[in-house]
Amino acid sequence: MKNTAVIILAAGKGERMKSELPKVLHSLCGRPMLGFVLDLVRDLKAAKTIAVLGYRHEDVAKHITPGVKVVIQKRVIGTADAVKQALPQLKNFRGTVVVLYGDTPLLKKETIKELIARHTQNNADVTLLTASLEKPRGYGRILRDQYCCISGIVEEKDADDFQKDIKEINTGIMCFDVKSLIKALRLIRPNNRKREYYLTDAVSLLRKRGGLIESVEVSDVNEVLGINSRLELSKANAIMQQRINERIMVDGATIIDPASAFISFNARIGRDTVIYPFTVIENNVKIGARCKVGPFIRLRPGTRLKDDVSVGNFLEVSRSELGPRSQAKHFGYIGDSRIGRAVNIGAGSVTANYDGSRKSVTRIRDNAFIGCDTVLVAPVVVGRGARTGAGSVVTKNRNIADGQTVAGVPARPLKTRR
Repeated sequence: MKNTAVIILAAGKGERMKSELPKVLHSLCGRPMLGFVLDLVRDLKAAKTIAVLGYRHEDVAKHITPGVKVVIQKRVIGTADAVKQALPQLKNFRGTVVVLYGDTPLLKKETIKELIARHTQNNADVTLLTASLEKPRGYGRILRDQYCCISGIVEEKDADDFQKDIKEINTGIMCFDVKSLIKALRLIRPNNRKREYYLTDAVSLLRKRGGLIESVEVSDVNEVLGINSRLELSKANAIMQQRINERIMVDGATIIDPASAFISFNARIGRDTVIYPFTVIENNVKIGARCKVGPFIRLRPGTRLKDDVSVGNFLEVSRSELGPRSQAKHFGYIGDSRIGRAVNIGAGSVTANYDGSRKSVTRIRDNAFIGCDTVLVAPVVVGRGARTGAGSVVTKNRNIADGQTVAGVPARPLKTRR
């Protein structure tokens, strides 16, 4: 989209979140909500993208992707002022400017493309993305004249009782002709109760000057859910989780109970893998084909399961790799471990990776058998085909040789009878 620029508004603190963390950095399915908006913009392939930051902008800027220009709104005094801060970056630009929000992460690329297409096909001055809600509390209302043409937008805090009964709401997402946008920004005044500069005032100002106002009504109102509170965040999280789980199932994995599978946005799961109920799969986890995962398991960041691995039943795995056909089917903890092929981890076993000051690695070679309730104190290596007896404690640096069997506390090699 060579003739399209995008402005992302992400300056607010989010007072209703009751948090010192900037609103757009609150997590949604394992990542800051702003990340989903940046993904959308990347997929649009706009000529220019500008992010307007404000509250704790140094922290937010760390999450901005390369190629996105950052500008700072020094005083957070409204959406129109925020857009105005981005205008110097649009010098000599001719085309369509799309205004998006960092706290609207559920928006789909297809919806924005439809909005841009309507705007350009009709040569509109501004095109609004609207939605219809039965209970539109908190949203600005779309005002229409006797011909059903949009005449303006009124924010709820400024609306009278009649206007509050209007079902059609403004999502805040708009397309502008850049010349019309510049013209409107020059005219906007802080004429509302909070003394802020509202971008929505641009609609009535352009209308009064003969401008063409178009609109597209979004088919799925969940797309335009703006997140302003922890309650709204939880609703958005549930919707995004459903999308993630559906994508995983479409790609060939089975999720027995999607309502109890909590899978982060960038987890990768192979075909014919089965995810059982009450499973948590966090960021940067990769699971191979034909695995069985769960129930009651937490796979933490950095976990890698190769093909045909079975894990579950009250198990936690962190920053570890399990080779093909290995299994850890019953309660335990595997941390910072490199586990080979066809290894059996017995029930209640632990790889103790932390000594109070640093974390160390446990290595378990192919075909090893770890008996029930074994504690492997890292760093330690368990050789190929080695075995540990039930209840063994293998202390750090006491490596087990290939084919050797150890038992006891501390674990010692068993003597073989002649």
